Amino acid sequence: DDSINRERAQRVGCERPPPTAMALNGRTRPSLGWTGLLSSSGTMGFGAVRRIATTTACAKRHTSCLLPRWSSSGNAAPTTASASTLTGLLAALSLAPRPCSLRASAVGAPARGLCAQSADPSSLRVPGVKRELETLMGSALEAAFPDQRQEPIVVQTTNPKFDCDYQCNNAMPLFARVKGEDGAPSNPRAVAEAIVASIPANDLVEEAAVAGPGFINLRLRDSFLEGRAATLFQPDLSVESWAPQAPCRRAVVDFSSPNVAKEMHVGHLRSTIIGDTLCRCLEFSGVDVKRLNHVGDWGTQFGMLIQHMEEEGVAFDAAVEDLQVLYKASKVRFDEDPEFKQRAQRAVVRLQGGDEESRERWGKICDASRREFTKIYDALGVTIEERGESFYQPYLEGLVGELLESGVAQMSDGAACVFVEGQDAPLIVRKSDGGYGYATTDLAALRQRLSEEGADWIVYLTDSGQAQHFRGVFAAARKCGWVPEEGTGGYPRVDHVGFGLVLGEDGKRLRTRSGDVVRLSDLLGEAVSRCKAQLVERGNDFGGDEEALDRVARKIGYSAIKYADLKQNKQSNYEFSFDRMLDLKGNTAVYLQYAHARVCSILAKAEASGARGGGEGGEIRVTCGAERALLAAICQFPEAVEDCVADLAPNRLCEYLYGLTSKFTDFYGECQVVGSEEQASRVRMCEATLEVMRKCFFLLGMEPLDRI
Repeated sequence: DDSINRERAQRVGCERPPPTAMALNGRTRPSLGWTGLLSSSGTMGFGAVRRIATTTACAKRHTSCLLPRWSSSGNAAPTTASASTLTGLLAALSLAPRPCSLRASAVGAPARGLCAQSADPSSLRVPGVKRELETLMGSALEAAFPDQRQEPIVVQTTNPKFDCDYQCNNAMPLFARVKGEDGAPSNPRAVAEAIVASIPANDLVEEAAVAGPGFINLRLRDSFLEGRAATLFQPDLSVESWAPQAPCRRAVVDFSSPNVAKEMHVGHLRSTIIGDTLCRCLEFSGVDVKRLNHVGDWGTQFGMLIQHMEEEGVAFDAAVEDLQVLYKASKVRFDEDPEFKQRAQRAVVRLQGGDEESRERWGKICDASRREFTKIYDALGVTIEERGESFYQPYLEGLVGELLESGVAQMSDGAACVFVEGQDAPLIVRKSDGGYGYATTDLAALRQRLSEEGADWIVYLTDSGQAQHFRGVFAAARKCGWVPEEGTGGYPRVDHVGFGLVLGEDGKRLRTRSGDVVRLSDLLGEAVSRCKAQLVERGNDFGGDEEALDRVARKIGYSAIKYADLKQNKQSNYEFSFDRMLDLKGNTAVYLQYAHARVCSILAKAEASGARGGGEGGEIRVTCGAERALLAAICQFPEAVEDCVADLAPNRLCEYLYGLTSKFTDFYGECQVVGSEEQASRVRMCEATLEVMRKCFFLLGMEPLDRI
């Protein structure tokens, strides 16, 4: 509707009006592909549009869409939409309207959901098993209880005694809703039986059985598992096609964030590797991710450091370890010498005022730190773009002015403050002395990322101690109208991923014997040294090739540190132990690396025997329980990635990888591969396992070893 478009464009301040036909909130998404909504005549019935548009009872992360005029007002709507209209609609949805006012970011961003991805013919996606089950059970629920809209509750089952793969747990909550109505079932079990009776014919579920008070146990068909695993080897498909659909179009992930003039320490470990894994999972899902390193490169401390270095006659391109010593010395002088403090404050004024010499000195200090940061990132395989606090300084004065002019901020005791309901203290955006703090910088960064970077989702990774700070920043952003109210599930979305501390085996913060924080470079070096000694002790044969030994030790050492951290609940503290993380048994990266090498060894033997190599490979066929369990685990990969992204929790992917590896170990122990009658099928199962394992390794930032 042109009038709606014009009205919305005026409100937002966009050059071209955003589409109004559909506004995707991005929290969830359609269970059906777009092509499935088109009829044989190439049209899409309005019922299909309305079904997507008004869905609130589809699975947890399916897209809820709204038709502002068609579904809520009494206005007439077209009965069909042509394929060309749909194409135009999808193209419109890919637009990224840029806001031009303080409140603009909250409007229009949700319209850039994941539909454009679905419309891309080159983006071939194999839906996750859980997704398909949710769609199937949603149909059953709608048929059995058409007046009771409810999301399908489908969960994996891990207890082997149930002899099923998933459970649908809708019966009991549904019974609570219909109890007492005329003709309602007499108990939850009767509700479950009605749902099972309404499951449409399908190629997915072999058996749906009611258990206990009303659980519905779902066992997948062996033929479905065989066919799904086979898609890994079909033309134009691969493990990439198993990626879950993107939760949004563009995300900014703010992680690592070390301070200039200080070395990276163990405290930066969690932010760096958790952030990298979340970026990899988002990118795998099709999200355009901007990885930002919000380094601490601005503030009073730099005037203090520059003044001290000038007076001591130290070169400004000193190594970062020297800079850290100099920084500590300058801090002591700043606290104890009033005259030095005044000189340092004048140095800050010169730096922030743009003095050319001060900026040159500051630049050299930043460059020295940047070189050291890069060494760590290269070692860990982390890609990140530096975007320090200094970048946002030009935005601060204008931002505070707008906040005051709009009434979002108020003056209190000489300071500009944003008072937010539910927050004990206001967010101070300008101090009484005219200076700006972290809150102002973070608020400016959030706005810049929404308005200029076009972010639909911004994720911050810091220790849990900063949770209160980010609650205040996000609350202020909501008061500004930049992001939707908390709990609405709308986009643009902001999240703080807080994580616990890395502790020593004594249960205290991990520190050196002298009480200093452990340098991250030292931690990585120690891991490699221990791995190297362990490999030699175990008698691994490298034929005197020291470079090969070093290469393997690095891969195992770095992956051991990463996995030991990533497998933890992110919010929990954990004890750092080299002995535990380098154990060959249990849930460790070393166990996973050896299992990966074992799969490669089996496939190498198969190739040497002529059972593998070239051609289309064997057809997968289930002949025993160990094979079936392995295939079922393989097919759960997409939902593991989806859960990792939805919960911002890499441990969900670690749990999956360890479970898959355990299932392969069982399979390897029970099933002969090379030389068996089922050789062709089992070789294919090994290849499928390898494909998924390697993708998991990649998403977790670990380099797999084909041979140890």
